[in-house]
Amino acid sequence: MFSMVASSPTRQPLHLLVIAASEEAARRLLPVFTGADKAGQFHHIDSSDGLRSALADQPWDAVLYLPGVAALSLQSALRQIEEMGVDLPLILVAGPGDEPAMQAAMKAGARDVIDADRLERLIPAVEREVREARHRADHRAALEMLNESQARFDALASNLPGMLFHLRRDAEGEYRFLFVSEGCQKLFGFKQQHLLASANKLFDALDTDKRKSLESALRESAAKGTLLNWEGYTKGRTRQKWVNLRSTPHRFDNGVVEWRGIASNITESKESEAQLRGSRQQLAELSRHLEAVKEEERERISRDIHDELGSILVFLKIEAAQLAGKLPADATRLREKAHSIETLLDQAMSTASRVARELRPGILKEFGLPAAIECQAEDFTQRFGIACRVQCDEDAIEPESETSLALFRIAQEALTNVAKHAHASLVVMRLRRERGNILLEIRDNGRGISEVDMQKPKSFGLRGIRERVLSLAGEFSIGPAEHGGTHILLRVPETAGIDPPGEEELQRNLF
Repeated sequence: MFSMVASSPTRQPLHLLVIAASEEAARRLLPVFTGADKAGQFHHIDSSDGLRSALADQPWDAVLYLPGVAALSLQSALRQIEEMGVDLPLILVAGPGDEPAMQAAMKAGARDVIDADRLERLIPAVEREVREARHRADHRAALEMLNESQARFDALASNLPGMLFHLRRDAEGEYRFLFVSEGCQKLFGFKQQHLLASANKLFDALDTDKRKSLESALRESAAKGTLLNWEGYTKGRTRQKWVNLRSTPHRFDNGVVEWRGIASNITESKESEAQLRGSRQQLAELSRHLEAVKEEERERISRDIHDELGSILVFLKIEAAQLAGKLPADATRLREKAHSIETLLDQAMSTASRVARELRPGILKEFGLPAAIECQAEDFTQRFGIACRVQCDEDAIEPESETSLALFRIAQEALTNVAKHAHASLVVMRLRRERGNILLEIRDNGRGISEVDMQKPKSFGLRGIRERVLSLAGEFSIGPAEHGGTHILLRVPETAGIDPPGEEELQRNLF
């Protein structure tokens, strides 16, 4: 081993293997490098074992081969370097006029051949080969990184529950898949190459309506640059498969649009949604049935209270009055007791009448919803001492009987909640008609309602109101009022079976 030091320490030194018959022969190359101010480390070897040991010891930049090494031919050196798996350029420094040897060296794999009489070409040749070897090393490293990234991507794509895709639409509106992952087979039932060969394979897998829907979604996404989020199902004799395509478009200046995204199998979630909707519908039907049964029971009890209990109380009052009339003139205390009994009977009759009205207001059938709500407001004021004002924009608001009863019960439940929780001194209710809908608005000036109050697990009153509104295909909102208190607004179709229009801006002032 022998080395040289350059005058400029910033220059990267060369690490060269010199295969020569003797170290003296190798040292003859030193003046070429010292004269060019090139720093380097030279290692002389003259055998196959020496070459193997040197290659295993450290990385080298190049090998310089001088002919005449009996123990290690040029072909053997090249073969040994190849077997070690290193990209190490070998340069032959040959004597003048040895053309056959030069040609044989180049055929064997030598990177260059330098004439011993023209050693000034040696340094440029070494630098060129070292530079190219480093470029090849960088290329191999980049290729390895690319292959590793591709392997990771392929692993991720193959394990995704769906299909990754790269779809292009050209300026003429024709579609073509540039990439499709392995999930294509599971999702659509045909291989990747079929979809890559023709994008129509995807459209043909859908029925007519869903195909038109996908084409429309793609056109809209391309025109507006919006997210493509399409759901549809494939053709099937038995079980239909639901697919979701999701991707953000990229539009080029030449009119080409590309989508890179994922197609997912959402069959299970769709079936779960359908089951949930069915369960919800069954619960709604059960709730309506229970409400109907409860209303029937209320009507029966109301009728019993009004007819039977009311008759008994009236009879008792008549008997008490007749008894008081037959008392002696001097029986003052007995007369007072009789009048007290009559007063209690009046209170009982009033209570029975109020309970009967609350259970099943006959005024609702006789005079309609506005009159029933006004009567309910009067009873509320008398019972709780809270002022309750009612405004009805039209006297002729006469929704269907089921709707009228539901609105009356909602007003009743809202007033009960005000009495229990609001600590209010004023309640205002407004009933009006708007674009085929009946709107009922209730405000109070109490302590208001918070999100926590609305999310309480035992808020059955609010849940009951919401269920009644949903059963009528209506809308319901509750929240803090603008100037304190609570604001309830509900909107239901005046005629059953007609969907309500979009929600308008909430009424801010009642009067």
